[in-house]
Amino acid sequence: MGPVVIALIVIVVLVIVLALFAVGVYNSLVQLRNHYKNSFAQIDVQLRRRYDLIPNLVETVKGYMAHERQTLEAVIQARNAAVSAGQKAANNPTDGEAISELNRAEAQLTGTLGRLFALAEAYPDLKANTTMMNLQEELASTENKISFARQAFNDAVTAYNNRRETFPANLFAGIFGFSEARLLEAVESPQQREAPKVSFS
Repeated sequence: MGPVVIALIVIVVLVIVLALFAVGVYNSLVQLRNHYKNSFAQIDVQLRRRYDLIPNLVETVKGYMAHERQTLEAVIQARNAAVSAGQKAANNPTDGEAISELNRAEAQLTGTLGRLFALAEAYPDLKANTTMMNLQEELASTENKISFARQAFNDAVTAYNNRRETFPANLFAGIFGFSEARLLEAVESPQQREAPKVSFS
């Protein structure tokens, strides 16, 4: 064999190795992206449950707190904004702006629910209402599930971003269109970092 044939064989082997490596990187990025999309779907299930509980909560509270109409309307508006942001994020969990919008909407909802529960403390009959107690238990349980699902999602996003940003996968990630995923962060203010207080005891 001449030097030209040997050079061609070496080039072909290098191209094959590079192609196999690129396929491996692509496949691992797809798997990681699918994992964090699935993790978001778990959050979405819990968020929808939370959103479904809120109208029942408002209806229960309304009879006792009729003159707190502004707070009740704020809760419904925040809930509707969160539902809309949640649907947008669920349609495309890879859209960083949709995840950021969901973060903001959830922060607003958590804040308005916190104000509602703070006001409800002044109504002893409401605190003793069986429906209210059941709703608060369900809401507390849902808040815990959301927290765990958020942690799983953020772990999956971190694994994806780590793979995407480390060498040599970072050389191929941009070419294949794998953009950075955003974390579903906790709300920003220290008061809102806590789940809404749902205990009336």
